[in-house]
Amino acid sequence: MVRVVDLTLRDAHQSLIATRFKTEDMVPILDKIDKVGFYAIEMWGGATFDVMVRYLREDPWERLKIIRERVKKTKLMMLLRGQNLVGYRHYPDDVVEKFVEYAYRDGIDIFRVFDALNDVRNMRTSIKKAKSLGATVQGTITYTISPVHTIEHYLKIAEELVALEVDHLTIKDMAGILDPYTGYNLVKAIKEEFKVPVDVHCHFTGGLAVATYIKVVEAGADFIDTAISPLAFGTSHPSIQTMYYSLPPEHRPSVDLDVVREISEYLGKVLFSKYRELLDVRVFMPDPNVLEHQIPGGMISNFLAQLKQVGAEDKLKDVLEEVKRVREDLGWPPLVTPASQIVGAQAVLNVLYGRYQVVAKETYNYVKGLYGRPPAPVKREVVEIVLKGDKPIESRPADLLDPMYEKCRSEVSNKGFYAKEEDVLTYCLFPDVAVEFFKARLQTVASKTRDRDIWDEILGY
Repeated sequence: MVRVVDLTLRDAHQSLIATRFKTEDMVPILDKIDKVGFYAIEMWGGATFDVMVRYLREDPWERLKIIRERVKKTKLMMLLRGQNLVGYRHYPDDVVEKFVEYAYRDGIDIFRVFDALNDVRNMRTSIKKAKSLGATVQGTITYTISPVHTIEHYLKIAEELVALEVDHLTIKDMAGILDPYTGYNLVKAIKEEFKVPVDVHCHFTGGLAVATYIKVVEAGADFIDTAISPLAFGTSHPSIQTMYYSLPPEHRPSVDLDVVREISEYLGKVLFSKYRELLDVRVFMPDPNVLEHQIPGGMISNFLAQLKQVGAEDKLKDVLEEVKRVREDLGWPPLVTPASQIVGAQAVLNVLYGRYQVVAKETYNYVKGLYGRPPAPVKREVVEIVLKGDKPIESRPADLLDPMYEKCRSEVSNKGFYAKEEDVLTYCLFPDVAVEFFKARLQTVASKTRDRDIWDEILGY
């Protein structure tokens, strides 16, 4: 019997409605999700942290606490970008350790840790800290397709993660390109080599994921990741409803489909009543073209926006072709945050101005080695053009970073924004966005205080 990780409260709405699902709309179904029988609920991390602070004006730490208070039986999981945490750059070890400490304290049971380049050096600090606290850790292999990404390549990454004593290994197929038989062979090889529980995480973008899940379960996968329809399929993940009936009886998960049905009905109502403007039929449809270009749907939307700004929308096809060349130039990085943004931005610049005539700062930092070690060496001629005589670093990128946690705490306190220790972490990760959020929070508190004072006066208190 396979067990299930539910993604409805994190990756599903991140994939389909731009991560805009509000905490208030999660609360009515939390007790029901807790009753389904999922192994874990992935409900934090990824883009949710940034979007909550930047756009929803919600405190991510409060969402975690609210969900933890209401979900009593099921484990809570978060997606952690290794040394990037929930941001887009590397943070020093003191910030990483504090973040993991408070995430665990506030309710996270399982840390799913990955690195965009599969550079395990960038995962070490967060994994060790989580393990020291008693959390469960999923060491994650980011899946992609290239001449260097063979079964043997992935087994070497798995070996490094197992050496860090991770509890599970996760195969993260963020673009929906893991085909059924490669999935079968990869899971089988990992299980035979390491005897570690394996979780397989597939998006449905390419239309393969249901078939892939069937085959990886046959190969011995211990967990699969699903979502609850209607926050399923498209660029999201297969629905638990579909997977239940797709698997043979001996492999079906022990879940309560009656409760799932209730949740599904609620989601349908709230999506069409409160999030209708975010529902785009294009992201709900599988795109077989991703099996060729491997570019996630969100990247294509960004390309269109960038090209539109300079009146070059007709260049989209050229950009998609250039992504393949840039990816090869840069050592075949998987197209996942932040590597996807780096490759995509440079591809646009190459099409508009000529190959590497204009070099993005992030491309320079990548070639310099400040994001980590690429899966294969960056082409020598690209190193020479981009770095202009500078030498790439050989060390772990975070080794070059000075501690910053205490400095951030001092700044938050001096600005009058400190309300709890987690505020320091929010500020460390997104200082400018955090300040705007803290100001809005103070205004809300002041408004509520004024309203209460007025009512006290009216009532004679």
